[in-house]
Amino acid sequence: MEEEKYCQVALTRVAAVGYVHAKLLLEHFGSAKAIFNASIRELQAIEGIGPQRARQIREYAGFPECQKLVQQSEVKGIRLIGYGDPAYPESLKECYDPPSLLYYTGTASLNLPRSVAIIGTRNHTEYGRQLTQQLVKEFAAYNICIISGMAYGIDGLAHRTALEQGCTTIGVLAHGLDHIYPSAHTGMAKEILKSGGALLTEFPIGTKAQRHHFPIRNRIVAGISKAVIVIETGIRGGSVITAGMANSYNIPVFVLPGRLSDKSSAGCNRMVRDQKAILFTNVSDFLEEMQWKEKESGSRQAVQLGLLPDLDPSSTLLVHLLGKHGILPLDQLYILSGLESGTAAKAILDLELSGVIKLLPGRRYTLS
Repeated sequence: MEEEKYCQVALTRVAAVGYVHAKLLLEHFGSAKAIFNASIRELQAIEGIGPQRARQIREYAGFPECQKLVQQSEVKGIRLIGYGDPAYPESLKECYDPPSLLYYTGTASLNLPRSVAIIGTRNHTEYGRQLTQQLVKEFAAYNICIISGMAYGIDGLAHRTALEQGCTTIGVLAHGLDHIYPSAHTGMAKEILKSGGALLTEFPIGTKAQRHHFPIRNRIVAGISKAVIVIETGIRGGSVITAGMANSYNIPVFVLPGRLSDKSSAGCNRMVRDQKAILFTNVSDFLEEMQWKEKESGSRQAVQLGLLPDLDPSSTLLVHLLGKHGILPLDQLYILSGLESGTAAKAILDLELSGVIKLLPGRRYTLS
């Protein structure tokens, strides 16, 4: 597993291998390690790779630096989630240009069945503030995870309101997880982790926030969400870019209408005009559009363990986690357990076959 991790880092550092090529290679070979072990002939056989990319992969020599980065990340409590990892967001896999590697800290699942990106301008109006807070408060009753980009304005407001409402929230960053930008949101980031949320990025530690990182970050915000809601944005705002990415991924985009005279709503109004977004009128209609009308039972509801067969330590750990949380997505079970993926997968299979746990829709587990 350790070797696979630093091979995953290495794949992101081969200059000629972009997001699309990395996805093709990983889907063909099954792992980053297998890619670097492949011959030039085998690599060239993949459509679009060609001799130049194949040679760059075979000649890559930066593995010691990659191994050091993996070790430094783990010391800081940062988990590396590769494209083939069970915890990797399934919806992101469906995008044509997903990151091959994510850096993650926290406990929230990246595969929650109900998640919404709430985004908008950094310079929101009072109207935007009120609607953002109202939306998040209403979404909290339906166990909807709030995703945003940790920026000033609507992003930060969405995260803060989610924390106030006890709602799971995930922040997607445009830099490494060893610091927070803007620094004013450092306290909020700590609260997100403390409350059971998560922070996510594709940038390794040591990477500072730069202008060109934000559009790259935005495609993850769109790609891990079931829907994107734009509160307020100008015609050329970053939220317009995120909405465009969501459109290309076939993820529904909703926008809140604004007055024709408000520059902060010009982008939203234009997206409706151009039929690139659905007009958001109220939460009830949104939930019906998403088929989320029924409130989910609380995932933290206690479950009686009852009499259980003799279990090994790994299985016992998983059972106690489900006893505490009630229902957990598969990838969150992996994360909370801290077990190696192979060990966790075997324990889950054994528990399912013995009837101790059962699989629910959306790759979620609960005690039988």
